[in-house]
Amino acid sequence: MAVVELTVCPLGTGTTSASKYVAGAQQVLEEQNKVKYLLNPMGTVMEGNIDDIFALIRKIQEDVFDKGVDRVYSIIKVDDRRDKIATMEQKLESVKSKLEK
Repeated sequence: MAVVELTVCPLGTGTTSASKYVAGAQQVLEEQNKVKYLLNPMGTVMEGNIDDIFALIRKIQEDVFDKGVDRVYSIIKVDDRRDKIATMEQKLESVKSKLEK
């Protein structure tokens, strides 16, 4: 299972606001049921099969292009663990448990 954070930056839009593109990404995510996701102030974290996640990233990028953007810069962070299942919640709980010590 992979945990991936995606930040999509549309370039050359003439505005500093990206909220309409973020909303488009959330709509793409809401239309599927294979990948768990969580919007945060700086991007979106996804959890699931790496192939499903990469397919969603492609759809999100295409959604931005469909809105008339000619260039999309994406930042993708991937934690693809094979030795055990690592969920978003498990990663947070691991840090919290160390803070409690």
